[in-house]
Amino acid sequence: MVNHFSRLLKSVPVFALLSITHPGTSYAQSADGNLEYIDPRIGNVGQLLEPTRPTMHLPNQMIRMYPKRADYIDDQISSFPLNMVSHRLGEVFAIKPDDKPLTADSWNEQMPYDHDLEITRPWYYSTYLIDKEITVLFTPGKKAGIYRFSFPAKTAAKSILFNVYNEGPSSWNFAGNNEVTGTETYHDDIKVYVYGQFSAKGTAGVIKDGVLTKQTSIEGKDARSFITFSGDAPDNIEFKYAISYVSAQQARQNFKDEFTGVDFATLMAAAKNAWAKVVNQVQVEGGAVAQRRSFYTALYRSNERMVDINEDGHYYSGYDKKVHDSNRPFYVDDWVWDTYLALHPLRSILNPAMESDMLNSYVNMYQQSGWMPTFPVLFGDNPCMNGFHSTVMFLDDYRKGIRGFDVEKAYEGILKNATQATMLPWENGPKCELDDFYFNKGYFPALQKGEKETVSLVHSFEKRQAVAVTLGGSYDDWAVGELATELKKTNDQSIFAKRASNYKNLWNGDKKMFIPKDKDGNWINIDPKFDGGLGGRDFYDENNGWTYLWQVQHDIPGLIGLMGGKANFEAKLDRTFRESLDRSKYQFWAKFPDATGLVGQYSMGNEPSFHIPYLYNYVGAPWKTQKRIRFLLDVWYKDNIFGIPGDEDGGGMSAFVVFSSMGFYPITPGKPVYTIGSPVFSKVTISLPNGKKFKVIANNCSVINKYIQSARFNGEVLNKPWFTHEQLISGGTLELEMGPKPNKDWGI
Repeated sequence: MVNHFSRLLKSVPVFALLSITHPGTSYAQSADGNLEYIDPRIGNVGQLLEPTRPTMHLPNQMIRMYPKRADYIDDQISSFPLNMVSHRLGEVFAIKPDDKPLTADSWNEQMPYDHDLEITRPWYYSTYLIDKEITVLFTPGKKAGIYRFSFPAKTAAKSILFNVYNEGPSSWNFAGNNEVTGTETYHDDIKVYVYGQFSAKGTAGVIKDGVLTKQTSIEGKDARSFITFSGDAPDNIEFKYAISYVSAQQARQNFKDEFTGVDFATLMAAAKNAWAKVVNQVQVEGGAVAQRRSFYTALYRSNERMVDINEDGHYYSGYDKKVHDSNRPFYVDDWVWDTYLALHPLRSILNPAMESDMLNSYVNMYQQSGWMPTFPVLFGDNPCMNGFHSTVMFLDDYRKGIRGFDVEKAYEGILKNATQATMLPWENGPKCELDDFYFNKGYFPALQKGEKETVSLVHSFEKRQAVAVTLGGSYDDWAVGELATELKKTNDQSIFAKRASNYKNLWNGDKKMFIPKDKDGNWINIDPKFDGGLGGRDFYDENNGWTYLWQVQHDIPGLIGLMGGKANFEAKLDRTFRESLDRSKYQFWAKFPDATGLVGQYSMGNEPSFHIPYLYNYVGAPWKTQKRIRFLLDVWYKDNIFGIPGDEDGGGMSAFVVFSSMGFYPITPGKPVYTIGSPVFSKVTISLPNGKKFKVIANNCSVINKYIQSARFNGEVLNKPWFTHEQLISGGTLELEMGPKPNKDWGI
């Protein structure tokens, strides 16, 4: 059932440059087209923190699966989840096969596997469990999936074990010798339901208090069960199942909806076709095979989240703990601090209808909870990081013509967040005295070194992040003011236009950096490279002052002015990529583990850095942007297990790769303009939903020829490194002449 390339893939190390082709054809001419380039194993070993997961799923759909293991280096699998509820926030319903007589400890056994006998594709998974001699296959649906377990020929013991991942009440119940229903309590109070059927009849049992018992049901906080098949049962046993967040009845309905007349091959073919539609929307020519693998894998990862949890016209909302009726998708699992920068802007090009549904979901969440969410997941808003960057997302999409949501209600929620919610990192709810201070003084106050925290709402680990909060708040407030302008709310526009300049209140003219102040307006004497505790969280967030030096995307001319003009700004950019850590890497990373992918003080591995190399376009040095972007893509985004320089964070890192590889980037979400970098491909064609095509043609493009010599847009000479979203969606063509040395006169 797998193609020629996938079979060969089993015997090729992941770190090799895969240039395997069908005999007599080029790589790009294979029957699967761009699907061939997707390798979910890229980035499966994190630089320091979280790896990517080799996730099997349909684009932006609820069912997601990956084998439970530490990372790609781990040669043991502990279990297979029936669903991954959130990328990092847990799974439900564990399953594992066994070919030996069961004992009370069978569930605890690890399952060694061989990396080279594992096939990982977005629509299909297969692995060989060496000790058990069992092959496990999986293919996903929308709310359903199929596992196939191939046991050794004529083995006497064939069992499938079930468990749960969460500590709340759970249950398993077997009926008719081949049906199973289950419940698991996720995140304290969310009931998740499963209904499944086996392709053969077996005998059910449970494991309770260390004893195996033949019975058909179990309830409790550690519900473990199993089904055993006789030696006469087929060697290949399939388990079809469906998940619901709504009810047990809905799980059965989801099963019926997806499996009527559908077998493993049919479901896999549908999943593969769904991915083909997504990745073939962007066609590239030229570039190395490694670059295509990185690019299309990044495009695949850009379609993991958000996920639609609407089930047959119903969805469970963690925002009011109720089930709602709706014919529109309801999307959850978004990490906006990471995704507003590039992922949402990418979707506004490739799938604006889906983006509209996501905005509508945000509005529903606000109506149901009373707050516009920041990190919306299944159980509600997970208040990670800092800032209300969904505000920027709404403005950006609105200015790109995306509608289909209640913009007045969205603005109401945005305004409430900006005036009544606390800005404190990792906190939800009403404002506190620190927020009132910000509204009055125009900056978030920091504590002096050694000063004890007096505000109980401050997170004990995340701290105040005073500079990061001030800078992020300035951007968010700018977005509120700009959306107010669009909606003709002039009073709000003037208030928030003023607040958009609050970042200037922490500019230290002597140090030429953003430096914290205390409540009395006194500068706090810090080393912006290293002070602030773990992750610099007393003052910054996950990164040091050199990264936050550039966090003024909404007012880059204003930042240039603070630095004393374009020449100083350009020199400071140069210095960012060259500045020493002033200490060993292990000392630096012991305090700043998120700041990976280092080039000088620049951290490619964390989202706040994405726009920095593009800032040269503002100061008459676009050739330096071209140089930096190509270098960063080449050094940090390899097509191997280490190929993501930091935490991927919900598609944020991947969307940066997609944009930058195509040759342009949305440097300021909220402004419908793209700035030009250096494409790695000689031609990129995006098939737009409106039926038109946007093209980037880079004549003579190569690894060496990375510098733009001249440019045309729709045949007209272009001597600036910008074009608009309107030009893009109208089906424009950007044509670049590339060469090996910079043309320092182009684009200035």
